[in-house]
Amino acid sequence: MFVLTSIFLLIIIMVSVGFFTLLERKVLGYIQFRKGPSKLGFLGLFQPFSDGLKLFTSEYIFPLNCNVFLYYVCPLFMLVYSLFIWVIFPFYYNCLSFCYGMIFFLCVLSLGVYTFIICGWSSNSSYSMIGCIRSISQAISYEVSLSLILICIFFLVDSYSLVMFSVVQSGIWNMFVCFPLFLCWFSCCLAETNRTPYDFSEGESELVSGFNIEYGGGGFAMLFISEYSSIIFLCLFTVILFMGGDYYSFFFSLSVVFMCFLMIWLRSSFPRYRYDKLMYMAWSCYLPLSLNLIFFFVLIKCLVVYHFFW
Repeated sequence: MFVLTSIFLLIIIMVSVGFFTLLERKVLGYIQFRKGPSKLGFLGLFQPFSDGLKLFTSEYIFPLNCNVFLYYVCPLFMLVYSLFIWVIFPFYYNCLSFCYGMIFFLCVLSLGVYTFIICGWSSNSSYSMIGCIRSISQAISYEVSLSLILICIFFLVDSYSLVMFSVVQSGIWNMFVCFPLFLCWFSCCLAETNRTPYDFSEGESELVSGFNIEYGGGGFAMLFISEYSSIIFLCLFTVILFMGGDYYSFFFSLSVVFMCFLMIWLRSSFPRYRYDKLMYMAWSCYLPLSLNLIFFFVLIKCLVVYHFFW
């Protein structure tokens, strides 16, 4: 049953990535006063399957001076890495329960830097190398703030298990308890997944397509699926951390869809930042703020423990 549940979860992730791209194109279309995909099937519902079939049947081209093995393996490794992180989704039935889900999340998240390095270097292209360097510096900078924010949440919940978040937030959501922390977390998630206004690894105006510029066909499709599955997981993880985390309720699914919609809405509303402002915000704004919040939550925890024992 564990294997069957994992396979079912994998299929659901693939289908959700396809329909997330359809949602993105539809929302962006209506925001720009056009319809978006509407020809294939009812309201364009078959458009994701058509796009996937087109990409996976396209010719796979190798650049002349690339490192062929790493160039071929890297998209597959990135896809496996983005799907592997879904293991910590808190199931009660037919799945293993993670007592250290938050620690596992940070460990898997740090592996994403290596995929950027391999993708950018193995193509042997100057544009992909520049995009790779920008992606690595951006990912490393915002992983620090993400880790510190998770430590603050740990002091509130006092558990690394994601199952405990629904228990702790049964009375009041963490988003209302620490709203500035939620805003910092959401902004760091945007930077971690290279979404607008922080999409510097794929800045079309100066880098054409960033670290994945030489990829096409199936390789580009795997990179695309891995990026969007990471976006959906971070939306789900945000809902678990800050918005109740009751993953049995229908409202939980609506909250995840709303967070995905919010990311699309930001893409259509904000221009791209300057890169020096991104780095300044990471090291001069979010890092001191998250460190101060850690001391604040430690003080609250000490007062609660002192009051309890007193």
